[in-house]
Amino acid sequence: MKKIKALALFSGGLDSILAARVVAAQGIEVVAVKFVTPFFENDILTDVEVYQEKIREKYSINVIVEDISEGYLELLHNPTHGFGKNFNPCIDCKIFMLSRAKEMMAELGASFLITGEVLGQRPMSQRRDTLNVIERDSGSRTQLLRPLSAKLMNPTQAELDGLVDREQLYNFSGRGRSRQIALAKEFGIEDYPAPAGGCILADPILSRRIKKVYDGDFVIAPEEITADDIRMMLVGRQLLLPGGGWLILGRDERENDRMEKLVTDDDATFFMEERPGPFAVLRKAAVCYDDAAKRDSDIRITASLVVRYGKKVKDGQKGADVGVKLAGQAYEIFAEPLEDKIFQSWIL
Repeated sequence: MKKIKALALFSGGLDSILAARVVAAQGIEVVAVKFVTPFFENDILTDVEVYQEKIREKYSINVIVEDISEGYLELLHNPTHGFGKNFNPCIDCKIFMLSRAKEMMAELGASFLITGEVLGQRPMSQRRDTLNVIERDSGSRTQLLRPLSAKLMNPTQAELDGLVDREQLYNFSGRGRSRQIALAKEFGIEDYPAPAGGCILADPILSRRIKKVYDGDFVIAPEEITADDIRMMLVGRQLLLPGGGWLILGRDERENDRMEKLVTDDDATFFMEERPGPFAVLRKAAVCYDDAAKRDSDIRITASLVVRYGKKVKDGQKGADVGVKLAGQAYEIFAEPLEDKIFQSWIL
């Protein structure tokens, strides 16, 4: 007899862990999918295999990592169900992920979908009416099983067809977690993440930067933004310079390394050889200026900011040589540190 397979949407939180394990406990093969974008779980992409091994060892769950960045950036232009408190399209986000998961079912040979949603746990995206909208608009009403709240909902096709025993599912509801914690102990799961939002689009400061792009009030046009542009927007100190340039300054070695990996041929980069300091990127400097004088001015300003945030030399010269690379050319600029009062209004 062919083994039944299910595809579980996996956030990495306790509810998604339990949902997968509850179904797997019935002898069903569960494959989990972890969706990532620049706004959530992006760091997983640095080493997917390490992440997969960790989840397998800790929770006995096999997980696929799927980068959905490109489609997600499109979604943000005009989400059907609007945004939450900040720039977070929570309902459309769920619909988008379930739609992609539904496409993956055929690729993986899965018979139904699983999520860890709990009725009434989140005020916006887990009300009964909202859950119905998510099912409807993702086209997953007949395939989607929510094991933790299944007994509070109509039986799914997987239950009606006898693929899943409804009696072994649960009736969890509300924001309390005591029943989830007790169930986790039954499965021998003790090390699990604390509940958290996790999505950058729900952050009031960082989401404001992203919204600025989609409002057309930025160096890069909304239709031209890429996933790597967004990743660059979420690291370092961010400034919009007087000439119109978008500047990013690394705050430590880790950020400097991340930024270097995101550099494109159109970027201008800045660094100091003679003392520790930030790696800086003037994003798309080769193509975003319509006036060479404005670009040259922003380059000089950037060099001064690199010196400003570099390591101070005790009783030594305040200025320093800053290396610049742009459009295949490399040169140096001697710059003095810029006074804070000059650039405070430029900070994003």
